[in-house]
Amino acid sequence: MTLSLDDATERVTATLDRHRERLLALSHALHEDPELAYQEHRSAARVAAVLAEAGFATEVGVYGLDTAVEAVTGTGDLTVTLCAEYDALPGIGHACGHNIIATAAVGAALALAPLADAAGLRVTLLGTPAEEHGGGKVDLLLAGAWEDAAMSLMVHGMSGVDAPSGAFAAQAVQRVRITFTGRASHAAAAPEHGINAGAAATLALTGIGLLRQHLPAGTSVNAFVEHGGDVTNIIPAHAEVQLEVRAGDVDVWRETYRRVLACFEGAAIATGCSWTVESTEHPYAPLASDPDLSRFWDAALTDLGRTIDGSGGLRGGSTDMGNVSQVVPSIHPTIAILGTTAAPHTPDFAAAARTPAGDRAALDGAAALARTVLAAALDPQVRADLLRRRAERPAGATRSTLHA
Repeated sequence: MTLSLDDATERVTATLDRHRERLLALSHALHEDPELAYQEHRSAARVAAVLAEAGFATEVGVYGLDTAVEAVTGTGDLTVTLCAEYDALPGIGHACGHNIIATAAVGAALALAPLADAAGLRVTLLGTPAEEHGGGKVDLLLAGAWEDAAMSLMVHGMSGVDAPSGAFAAQAVQRVRITFTGRASHAAAAPEHGINAGAAATLALTGIGLLRQHLPAGTSVNAFVEHGGDVTNIIPAHAEVQLEVRAGDVDVWRETYRRVLACFEGAAIATGCSWTVESTEHPYAPLASDPDLSRFWDAALTDLGRTIDGSGGLRGGSTDMGNVSQVVPSIHPTIAILGTTAAPHTPDFAAAARTPAGDRAALDGAAALARTVLAAALDPQVRADLLRRRAERPAGATRSTLHA
C-alpha cells in the first residue's frame, strides 16, 4: 500500500485526538512531580508506561542510565529517534517546560506508530535524563544510543511567538570546578604564614570581569565562589569556584575557555596557591539544524495554524541536543506557549507550562514532530539522502563528545 503524506497527516491528527487526554495527563503529572537530573525515576516510569500500553517494546534503565527510557516500534529501514526530556530545575520545577518536551515526543511516537511500517520507519522514543545539568544525551551517545538513527528530533517550549526551526542557536558550553589550595593560618596572630585560597578565588573572578571587555561578541562567562572560607579568623586554605564558558563557535569557545583559565592560573601565581580544574559535566556542542527537517517542521507548524515570526533573530542557550546534532541529522525547534512572555528558567514560565496554552504547545508539538518525520520519510530524495548519510557513517561515529 502506498502511503500519501495527506493521508498520513489525517491519521496523525486522528491518533493524537484519541490519545489527547492520556497525553495531557502525562504532561500534568510530570509538571506536578518535578525531579532533578539523573533522579527522574517517577518521570521515566510515567513516560515508559504510556508507550508500553501502546505496544512499544519499552525498557527503563538503558545504556547505563537508570532513568533513561527506550521504546521502539516499526520495522522500517529508516530509524528516527525522538528525544523526551523530563528533568526539572532546582527550586523552580519545570521552569524550562520539560513536561511539554516529553509529552510532545511521546505524542509524536504514538502518532507515528500505526504508520511506521507503511512509511518504512523504525520509531524510537528515547527518554533522555539530565539535560539541565549533566548532559544525559552525551552519556547516551557514548553508549551508542544513536548508532542506528538516521534522524533525531525534539521540540522545546518557548515564550513569545513561534520562530523558524533554525532560530534556536544553542551555544557550546563547558562547566568546570576550579579548586585553589593554600595554607591555613590565624588571620590576626599569624597572617604572614597563610596562603589565602579565598583571595585567589577573588582575584580570578576580578580577572574574568576585566577580561570580558576583550572577549568576542556572543560569548558568555559566568562564575561564582562555591566555597571561599569558613570563619573570619582563619585564612582559608581551600576555595572552590564554579565556572561556565559559552560561545556559538567551537573554536571561539575553546580560545575563550583558554583565556578564562589563564585568570585562574594568574590568581594562583599571585597568591602562591596551587590549583586544579575538573569537569562537572559533559561539554555541550553547538546546535546544527538539518535544513530539510527544518523546512518540514516550519511547514508543519504553518499547516497547524500557527504563525512563524522570524523577526526575533537567533535565540537560545545551550543543550546536549547540540551534541546529537553534530553526528546525526537533527532539529531542536521551539514551540511557543502562546500568550506568555515569561522567560524560561523562571517561576512564571513554570506556571505557563501547566496552562491550556502549555497543553496546546505539547499537542501541536507532537503533531508537528510526527508530520516532520513523515514528510522526510515519504520524500524520495530526502529519504535517500538520510539513508545514504546513515550508510556512510562509520561504526561508532555517533559515540562522540566535545572537548575543550
